[in-house]
Amino acid sequence: MPDADTPRNRGPAVAPANRAALIAAGRRQFAAHGYGVPLSAIARDAGVGQGVLYRHFGTRLALALAIFTENIEALEATAATHREPETIALLVRTLVEQTLASAAFVEAVVRASAESDWAGGRRVVALLEAPLARALAAGHVRPDLTVDDVVLLVSMVHGIGLTHRDPTAARAAAARAVLLVDPFLGAAIEG
Repeated sequence: MPDADTPRNRGPAVAPANRAALIAAGRRQFAAHGYGVPLSAIARDAGVGQGVLYRHFGTRLALALAIFTENIEALEATAATHREPETIALLVRTLVEQTLASAAFVEAVVRASAESDWAGGRRVVALLEAPLARALAAGHVRPDLTVDDVVLLVSMVHGIGLTHRDPTAARAAAARAVLLVDPFLGAAIEG
């Protein structure tokens, strides 16, 4: 009979918790050390073995896509639960924060989405449409602002994230870029 203190493999029962821990660890490690961080560091941070990491995510890119998918799901939940004209500012602020935190591996995800059927970019465009329409109708944003402009703004923020080593300076530069595109959105970033 096994000793009561002997750890037991709980198998599939912990799979969802392991997956969540790997995504959280991947987010932290990619942000801190870039896209090339050793996968062993991510597994260690998550408190699991590398075999567990590879069972959930066969590649580094699969993990990055899972992180981005989780980001998009959070944005979709915000867009679905907030119906105020100001919601677009909340979404843009979240996109800016996510982009700055993920700047080191955004390019890999963008390239992968262009080469595969990953629909992340289309989902972001779709979730921005109604909130932007409400903000336009309320007169909160420039009357000529489009979803494509917001996507372009996120691309600008990505460049800022790549070129500013200091997170405080990157956030300040991103806030300035958003302000240049639209004062209402810029005020939400600074606030």
